[in-house]
Amino acid sequence: MIEKLFVFTKAQVSSFFGGVVDYSIMILCTELLGIHYTISIAIGGIIGAIINFSLNKKWTFQSKDSVYKHSSTKQLALFALVVANSIALKAAGTYCFTTFCGIKYGISRIITDLIVSVLFNYMLQRHWVFKKIHS
Repeated sequence: MIEKLFVFTKAQVSSFFGGVVDYSIMILCTELLGIHYTISIAIGGIIGAIINFSLNKKWTFQSKDSVYKHSSTKQLALFALVVANSIALKAAGTYCFTTFCGIKYGISRIITDLIVSVLFNYMLQRHWVFKKIHS
């Protein structure tokens, strides 16, 4: 139980660092470059995902091919699939909170990120992308 809590905490720290970069790029693209926030979410999401994958592989899940179900290449492919869907969920969620609830896009994004990070990203990364052979 303690080990699972420790891994969950590390995953959230990794997500936070990737998220800070992701969110900063979204704000930069939207506010300085005039790109619509849903497109800025995709741009930031890709760059943040690279940071998140690297941290999760090396630090959070300490992924070594010998103890994990999938090779590094397959992990990257699965992670890319999770990220693509995560970006779509974040863009849609942010759009819905902003459009239908009247919440500013920056706040809408934070609300959406918290939901997507815990209920979608973490679960799929732990139990699918970085699945151990015997877990």
